[in-house]
Amino acid sequence: MRLNNFILNRVFTQNTFADLLTGQFNSTYCEVIKRYIEDSEVKSNRILINEIYRIMARSYRNEYVYKNTLLNKLLIAKHSWKTTTALTEIPIRKSIADFVLINGKAVVYEIKTELDGFYRLECQLSDYYKAFDRVCVVTCEGKYDKLEGWLKNYPVGIYILTKRNGLSLRKEPVRDNSRLDPNVMFKILRKKEFENILESHYGELPAVSQVNHYNQCYKLFKNINVELSYQYMLKELKNRGTVQIEEYKNIPYELKFLAYFAKYKKSDYQQLNVFLNNKFGG
Repeated sequence: MRLNNFILNRVFTQNTFADLLTGQFNSTYCEVIKRYIEDSEVKSNRILINEIYRIMARSYRNEYVYKNTLLNKLLIAKHSWKTTTALTEIPIRKSIADFVLINGKAVVYEIKTELDGFYRLECQLSDYYKAFDRVCVVTCEGKYDKLEGWLKNYPVGIYILTKRNGLSLRKEPVRDNSRLDPNVMFKILRKKEFENILESHYGELPAVSQVNHYNQCYKLFKNINVELSYQYMLKELKNRGTVQIEEYKNIPYELKFLAYFAKYKKSDYQQLNVFLNNKFGG
């Protein structure tokens, strides 16, 4: 079976499922089913999505497969979606963190799929350590030896996405807070978040004009001991993403990542359930 990678990359996206949940025609979903799934007309959407995901997990492990595995195996199976927060696509200097897990501590996960090279990895790791104190690279078995040799003297951890789509921890990340940079940390925070930190630490916000507010807040933030400001930052980031809706636990494995970051309301989960139970309409 020859796979169309471009169209497969568009299946498990917010745009595609925004259409599907509201009963709109989505060309990507229909095209993938017609290309790769047999007897689709007698199958529910729940079964079809499972079959599409299995094709990808077997023959085209793109970034979504990696991210969804991380969320299922670490957030849900190892920790708890009610007490641990996952973040994705967090800009950090010139890099974007693929996946971050925060509970009592925080770990950045940089994904390098079978399709990726390592040419930007050194720069990415340098950026991540300016904002977080634990970093892991997640890759495939075929890239492990090269990665392990390269990271031998680094504190970076290594996970492998196994051939059976499990996660294997090959190297534990070592905490390194020596490179934390208040400027980089501050730029990750939203306005309300850094204001919460300053009110907690100083008891008040700076009495300056709105024009000078950001710069003055940063000056106060960088004067906090960096280890303490890091803990403040983690507390604020942890409040961003925890799913509280009970319906989330019934989401199929292959949609856990997508639903987590869609911030669905209860009515959205109900619409998704209706869609999954319906037969494919073509």
